[in-house]
Amino acid sequence: MKRRSFLSMSAAAGALLCLPRALAAEDANAAHWRDASKASVVPGRGYDNLLILIELKGGNDGLNTVIPFADPAYYALRKNIGIKREQMIHLDERTALHPALQPLMPLWRSRQLAIVQGVGYAQPNLSHFRSIEIWDTASRSDQYLRDGWLTRAFAMKPVPFDFAADGVVIGSAEMGPLANGARAIALVNRTQFVGTLRLATPVPELKTAFPDGAFGNSIKTAMQVLAASDTLKITAAGRAPMEQSSSGRGVAVIRLTLNGFDTHQNQRGQHAALLQHFAQGMVAMQAALVELGRWNDTLVMTYAEFGRRPRENESNGTDHGTVAPHFVTGGRVRGDLYGVPPMLARLDGNGNLPVGVDFRQIYATVLGPWWGLDASTILQQRFEPLPLLRA
Repeated sequence: MKRRSFLSMSAAAGALLCLPRALAAEDANAAHWRDASKASVVPGRGYDNLLILIELKGGNDGLNTVIPFADPAYYALRKNIGIKREQMIHLDERTALHPALQPLMPLWRSRQLAIVQGVGYAQPNLSHFRSIEIWDTASRSDQYLRDGWLTRAFAMKPVPFDFAADGVVIGSAEMGPLANGARAIALVNRTQFVGTLRLATPVPELKTAFPDGAFGNSIKTAMQVLAASDTLKITAAGRAPMEQSSSGRGVAVIRLTLNGFDTHQNQRGQHAALLQHFAQGMVAMQAALVELGRWNDTLVMTYAEFGRRPRENESNGTDHGTVAPHFVTGGRVRGDLYGVPPMLARLDGNGNLPVGVDFRQIYATVLGPWWGLDASTILQQRFEPLPLLRA
């Protein structure tokens, strides 16, 4: 019998979060309540622990990514774009992955891939621009903050001066969570960037093979940044070099962007291609991080402005919705299913899923257990970290 349990989280949304099956009780129908703060205690190692953020820009369709196939409402809501049961990758008796995510299965089987379901925030805003601002600043939906949540973290505890920079943003000119104060650079592509990024000469060659396309190229650039960390120099536009010598330490954060998730029409093929790019990129990233000796001190995390509506639209696509699942991986990740599975019988008045996990709980996991910072001060409220990490 598979083991499962639940714990109570004192988050802003007051959500119920499923503990991973490895920690659950023997009876799958019994609820065993635990204090989440005791479920995973991992001492932070500061900014020697790397964070890689992957923005799924446009809002990923969670229901076709992590599929609640055992719920008959799934196929009632998605008569045309629902994934056929025989095609999906089953994780347990009720949950499956989109078939394009097959490359992730070695990570799942090795228990280095965590999937947090039901992630969002209270009183969600369905504007791309406002909602990503909420995620970038870690604000409430009715609160307007200027600084990115990582900018506030680095203001509280600065990244050591022998790091080349606080962070590098690759594939987008938007600074996002590093906005308004962080020592960071935005590299749009190899020839167009905000500021100057100088890698070692020659650029370090990696044995890892990277997938084709913009996302694969972004991952390759990110890994070259890490490989060149001993001679990496970054110059912000109009400023002196941020650091003359990085002494073998590069950056604390890398943010990558995978575009195209605003799938209002003809979603099936588009979404499958996007998830394939994502999965292949994650596999290449893991291989490169292992090659560089960084896999065990790297945490990779997805985020997006929102998910999609459960009901397909008339254009065989999905419109802006609320919650979505997110992926967390790394050598010290406690892989399993977390959070609140989609409850399709409990849609709100607008036909959207209720929030199960406040996204700032994931941020609190980064700030507290991963980096050893005071997450409550940075996030301006207490959010319980999730038990995603191993010591």
